[in-house]
Amino acid sequence: MNEPDLIIQKAQKRVIESIGRNMDLYGISLSTGLLYGLMFFQNKPMTLDEMGQAMEMSKTSMSTGIRTLVDLKMVNKVWEKGSRKDQYEVENDWHQTFTDFFAIKWRKAIEMNLQALRRSTAELEELASRYPEDESLQEKIGVNLGKMRHAISYYLWLERLIDTFESGEIYKLVPKEEPVRSH
Repeated sequence: MNEPDLIIQKAQKRVIESIGRNMDLYGISLSTGLLYGLMFFQNKPMTLDEMGQAMEMSKTSMSTGIRTLVDLKMVNKVWEKGSRKDQYEVENDWHQTFTDFFAIKWRKAIEMNLQALRRSTAELEELASRYPEDESLQEKIGVNLGKMRHAISYYLWLERLIDTFESGEIYKLVPKEEPVRSH
């Protein structure tokens, strides 16, 4: 391999390894992060066999990694005329990738937490109504209800934040940067 190709390969490897190590932010394993990094530098869709060969991993491992990346909308399944094998390519809009990931994960957490908070709030309010004369109990319930209402307001704010990402309104507040040109 000639010097320019070696330098390009070394630069790509450094970025792939960095992407792989940082994918834990998305709850993704190192090997799946490395797979994503590998696919990022491909100029065409890849099959599971090609991925397995490039990463020296089994087709089963590649399948598990790809399924994770597809579920998170970081990789898209693509159709190529004349090919019977599934092919995949990286979603190049990283802003959209982040938005999709953020929305998927946080909406699920918000729903679960709001459900628990609302149910608990209702139970405590019902308990307070049964013992209106017990000042000590009313104080305990009041403190807990205050904390729960504070948490509910946070999750409602978080829902609105996610809405700004999904609608694209966030980019009015924090505009996307144009890609940096080195030359």
